[in-house]
Amino acid sequence: MCFSASASFGAGIVLAAISVAAIKKVQKPSQIYFAGIPIIFCVQQIAEGFLWLALTKPFFAPLQEITTYTFLFFAQVVWPLWIPFASLKLKKEEENVLFQWILVVIGLSVALYLGYCLVSYSVEAKIIGRHISYIQRYPIVFGSYGDLLYIIATIAPPLFSDIKKMWLLSISIMISYLITTILYLDYIVSVWCFFSSIISISVLIVMDEIKNPSKKQSKYYYKIEHTKKTSI
Repeated sequence: MCFSASASFGAGIVLAAISVAAIKKVQKPSQIYFAGIPIIFCVQQIAEGFLWLALTKPFFAPLQEITTYTFLFFAQVVWPLWIPFASLKLKKEEENVLFQWILVVIGLSVALYLGYCLVSYSVEAKIIGRHISYIQRYPIVFGSYGDLLYIIATIAPPLFSDIKKMWLLSISIMISYLITTILYLDYIVSVWCFFSSIISISVLIVMDEIKNPSKKQSKYYYKIEHTKKTSI
């Protein structure tokens, strides 16, 4: 989180509880990637909590570099790949997955590029005001096109799923990104994660929808399965 160590650790506790609830709703292995989104946010928040301590208390200073890179690894490498891949794994057999695979490739490209920059160029975390600012000296060539690809990789995938409430994940990510961009542009990497709890709640709602589909959806999938069986 963007305000203090205690806020980050508090968010981590909330996210841990959401993680347990989401994972309990998993019915098959392919769903674990999507249900695991809150636990990744949890680890990311805890990492930033220790970064706060490293930046404010000399005893924790040796942790500054590893927590900086841990947080940025999740923010810039994990998310653009994980979200499209997790959405793809929720697909039904009858879905057209070509476009979803394209989004995975876009996410992979963004993750590889930002991962390369993360290990090749210097990064630094500083407390400015009540926020942590991540100073990244990446090549400017990535620029706006890279930002656009990152947004596409993290927002678009849930919109192309036939699961009724998947759009909640895209909307929560998009709103959090817009608010952060408008109000906290200089701290966008850190402050965006302020909204991780809301995003994780949307994951829990989707997992509940998957486990307990509406009657209309249940009849629809029963009809598909019945058709498959009779055709065999």
